[in-house]
Amino acid sequence: MDIYEKIKESRNTTNPFCKRLGIWVEELREGYARVTKTVGPEDLNPVGVPHGGVYFSMADTASGSAMASHGYLAVTVNANYNFLRSAQLGDVLTAEAQESKHGRTLSFFDVRITNQDGTLLGTGIFTFYRLDRKIEI
Repeated sequence: MDIYEKIKESRNTTNPFCKRLGIWVEELREGYARVTKTVGPEDLNPVGVPHGGVYFSMADTASGSAMASHGYLAVTVNANYNFLRSAQLGDVLTAEAQESKHGRTLSFFDVRITNQDGTLLGTGIFTFYRLDRKIEI
């Protein structure tokens, strides 16, 4: 198993928040991550569409996973997410994060969330701060 598979497995098994939300890291490589989630009834807000926190959590998880691909723990220091369209109950959402700049302490990620038809639901820019602690696998 390569290092990216080990990090992916670690992120899927040691993140109780994502487990509760049903967000799973599906692909990981240097500076890139893809996470998925199926919209369930518990994800809906009073309007009947997924709560904004669902999209934001997916974007943050995808970006954090892409950051983790470098082998260090990190925290989000800034985030901006644009809600473009709403998903529906039963939709399968995919968040993809691509590193736009990797620095010694700060790294920046562009994120896109789409549904199973490829419809763009939102975009974001996330900034992460690298901690001085390697990921233990």
